[in-house]
Amino acid sequence: MSAEPDEWIVARLRAAGCVFAEDEARLLSDAAASPDELKALVARRVAGEPLEPLLGFAEFCGLRIHVEPGVFVPRQRTALLAERAAALAAPGMPVLDLCCGAGAIGAVVADRVPGAEVYAADVEPTAVRCARRNLPGARVFEGDLFDPLPPELRGRFGVIAVNAPYVPTDAIAMMPPEARLHEPAVALDGGEDGLDIHRRVAAAAGAWLAPGGTLLIEAGDEQAPVSAALFSAAGLSAHIESDDERGATIVVAERRC
Repeated sequence: MSAEPDEWIVARLRAAGCVFAEDEARLLSDAAASPDELKALVARRVAGEPLEPLLGFAEFCGLRIHVEPGVFVPRQRTALLAERAAALAAPGMPVLDLCCGAGAIGAVVADRVPGAEVYAADVEPTAVRCARRNLPGARVFEGDLFDPLPPELRGRFGVIAVNAPYVPTDAIAMMPPEARLHEPAVALDGGEDGLDIHRRVAAAAGAWLAPGGTLLIEAGDEQAPVSAALFSAAGLSAHIESDDERGATIVVAERRC
């Protein structure tokens, strides 16, 4: 359907607290193939389901990333991580999107750096299924962190981009219901201080980076100094970069040799 959405749709979305009700109504109308499907989509949105899986895609860095219900939806703040990864990548360079979710970061790298050898991995099956639609499927692996990757890739990655879960366990209850109720806990829960996965990545990353390679990992503002210290302790040279406009912070860790 592509006609202008009826006012009842806008009214229902507005009553449900959707700030951009007019825009959402238009997107849902475009996504629906019939009036009945539109009614169903509106009902699901009013019930609190995230918009992007209902549409089947998320807008990210100028791309449409395929997403499904039950998958982590890429956040706009992660554009900093994706753009830095793309800036560091080069044609022919192996690049890893680790904890890839739907593969949004890898998709940005592949789009902006033709010829980059993009790989991805995630432990969550729905995420892997989506990532295999957004990236070359044969290079997307299901499993825990680096474990499912082919061993011949050890020591070859020029860039590793990581959007690991970093929400402290106790803070998940305060997250918006769209995330807390509809995204997998494994994509959100970073343990007591939010840095459990950062510790594991820091311990293993050096073996997978090429000499001179760079790892980029998203973190909260208060967590970033601790995360940077973890990567420094693991033998990498680490610093913090931020984008106040996006509310984004990343730790940049380089393998010197």
